Amino acid sequence: MEHLENSFKGKNNLWRYIVMIAAIFAATNTIGAIPVLIAVLIKSVSNYGVLPQISSGSDYMSILGIGQNMGFVLMLFPFIAGLAAYALLVMPLHGRTFMQTITGARKFRWKHFCISGAVWMVLMGISLFVFMLINPGDFTVNNTGPSLIVLIILSFALIPFQAAFEEVIFRGYLMQGFTAVLPARLFALLSTAALFAAMHSFNPEVKEYGFLTIMPQYFTFGLIFGIATIFDNGIESALGAHAANNIFLCIMLTSKSSALQTPALFEQHTYNAGSELAAMVISGIIFLGILWKIFGWKTGVKPRAFS
Repeated sequence: MEHLENSFKGKNNLWRYIVMIAAIFAATNTIGAIPVLIAVLIKSVSNYGVLPQISSGSDYMSILGIGQNMGFVLMLFPFIAGLAAYALLVMPLHGRTFMQTITGARKFRWKHFCISGAVWMVLMGISLFVFMLINPGDFTVNNTGPSLIVLIILSFALIPFQAAFEEVIFRGYLMQGFTAVLPARLFALLSTAALFAAMHSFNPEVKEYGFLTIMPQYFTFGLIFGIATIFDNGIESALGAHAANNIFLCIMLTSKSSALQTPALFEQHTYNAGSELAAMVISGIIFLGILWKIFGWKTGVKPRAFS
């Protein structure tokens, strides 16, 4: 059975999807917020002025005296809570196992995860190197201290959970849901790419540079990983590349508008939307071509992949 067709095994009433999304949202905003709430309570014991400062919309991490690495951990915890909620609810709500929602294989293919992650990270490294050669003034060294080592460890340990949350929900759960509505994979691909972009519309870089400037990049990101999911018969390759993408950015590159503020090696001072989008498209084409060759997608996918 193919990954997307696994949706026909279970229950696909609209209310089930509404309940699932609501439960995930509740988990990320309640259970996921517990560590921050604890930090606020501890800080407010010694400083009653903390609560008004936080409620005024100020940077609560700096108010609480939380460093970038600890703030990084606190920002990732909601994704873990949301992923756990999904794993617990998918069987009672949809009658499908967690594994059936993420792959058409009998078990999770770690080889696909690792190879795709390595390929994407190499491509990102090449892109950064080219950008630094073309515009060296756009980049400065930001951190070479011990906190960078801690960041590397935290990134490899936690970012895969954040990437897994997004890939499981979009390229797993929702792609199957849209396939159940209309059995045309192009519809599932475009719908989830659009929703993936919309979810990121609240990120600080969108506010900084504008909706129409940033959204094409997120939509393209969703298309690349959606195509990988369709041809690879599961989310393993998309998940590996997504995790590698976010790990690389957290460790290597930060900016004032980054969604995850980390003590990365370099800081980027300007953003060229056209160049960034072009680099993603080129990297995406090369990425898909390499995986096509390695995993033999040409012989492993039925001609109706985009029917």
